[in-house]
Order: sequence, then structure tokens, then C-alpha cells
Amino acid sequence: MIFYKTEEEISFLKLSNILVSKTHAEIASMMVPGTKTIDIDKRAEEFIRDNGGEPGFLGMYGFPNTLCISVNDAVVHGIPSKYELQEGDIVSVDCGVYMNGFHGDSAFTFAIGEISEIKKKLLKITKESLYKGIEAAIVGGRVGDIGYAVQKHAEAAGFSVVREMVGHGVGRNLHEKPEVPNYGRRGRGPQLKEGMTIAIEPMINAGDKKIFQDKDGWTIKTSDALPSAHFEHSIAIRKGKAEILSDFSIIESKLKNI
Repeated sequence: MIFYKTEEEISFLKLSNILVSKTHAEIASMMVPGTKTIDIDKRAEEFIRDNGGEPGFLGMYGFPNTLCISVNDAVVHGIPSKYELQEGDIVSVDCGVYMNGFHGDSAFTFAIGEISEIKKKLLKITKESLYKGIEAAIVGGRVGDIGYAVQKHAEAAGFSVVREMVGHGVGRNLHEKPEVPNYGRRGRGPQLKEGMTIAIEPMINAGDKKIFQDKDGWTIKTSDALPSAHFEHSIAIRKGKAEILSDFSIIESKLKNI
């Protein structure tokens, strides 16, 4: 069942998502060589709680932390640890906030110092593919239009789209209907209507699309050990143009100072 939101509910969703974006911005200064990923996680939890929210991922399905921190060939669901970031890493951070009865959900991939040209291209194309998907997310369209737009852009650049991990509806529950794959055919899938709120989250691999679950029971990795990137916005479906509820500009303004 798809839950359609009122304008008031969408305003609460936006508050949760802006706190997610502010949390990403708060940890941006820690995205330097030598930082332990567990320390990034601890700071994020403190910041979320200090600002009136609760970590949306902590304890969800048994997940042990506030952030999913996935480094290099880790696609998603990476567990924060004593791993120290290294020059040249890319770090995908997925963050969730629960506040006022609604979930915020957004992901951003950070570059640690100077990264390789292929990683630069991967980050650029993955972020662009997210916005291509958002452009297709309008009243009267179909879920398949979103996946088609993401897939077309990513594959045209020589990258591959993870099939098993998908976007989703977001609201009072972190994961709601409909599922929003990052691949698909135009004109297929549920119709997009006013009041729908969804998270679009391309996970794009530099190499093969195949993935596997690490022995920790959470981390999803690329089968060929090549890097993967992940960008995600939560949005509200509107006529003509989607409303983006999270905000990368808050994060990027902080990155300019690193």
C-alpha cells in the first residue's frame, strides 16, 4: 500500500531530511585521512540527538549504528569500525533521522583527499544520475521512468547499476511502498501521484553490477572489488517538477572549506 502525504506531513518530512543533510555537513570536516569511521558515526549520533532527532537506522532490522559507512568497493550498509580513512578513498555515507513521527533519508559519497580519475568520474556520474531520476519523478509518470533515467545515464558513461538494492517510499516508516529501482523501462510500474514521497538512491559501480554480502552480515560489496558510489535524495512528487526534501548544498558548502 502506498501512503499519500498531506502538505503538513511533507513539511515534517522536510524537517527530518534537512537534519539528515545538516548531519552530513557536520561530519564533512572529519572526511580526512586518519579519521576512524566509528568516530564519524559517534559524532553523527550526537549531532542528531542534540538537534531533536533520533538516529533512524540505529536498531532498524538490528543494524548496530547510526550511519551506514561504505568505503571504496563497499556499496551500502557498511558498519562503522576502527578503519582509518586513507588518501584516495571514497566513502558513501547513508544517514537516517526520525523526528516528529517522520523519517529523513539521504546518502552522499565523500572523496578523501585526492582521488583517482575513475573515482572522480564515478562520483560525478552517480550524482548526475540521481538528478536525472528526480527529473523523471513527476505527477503522471511511472516508477519505471525514474529507473530508466538513472540507468541510461550511468550505463552511457560505462558504469553499471546495482539491481538488488533499490530506492523506496519514505514517510512514517523508513521503507514504504513503492520500491524504486535504479533501472527499468519507461511507462512501467506504479503511477506517480501528488502526495507520494520517495527516496531515489542510485548505487553505481565502476565495474560489474554484481554484488555480494560480506561476512559481517551487513556490508554489500562489489564482486570485482572495483569502487561504488551512492547518492540519495528524499523527494515529494509534484506536478512538473519534484520537490527535493534533502539538500546537498548544505554539505557541499562545508566541503569547500576542507
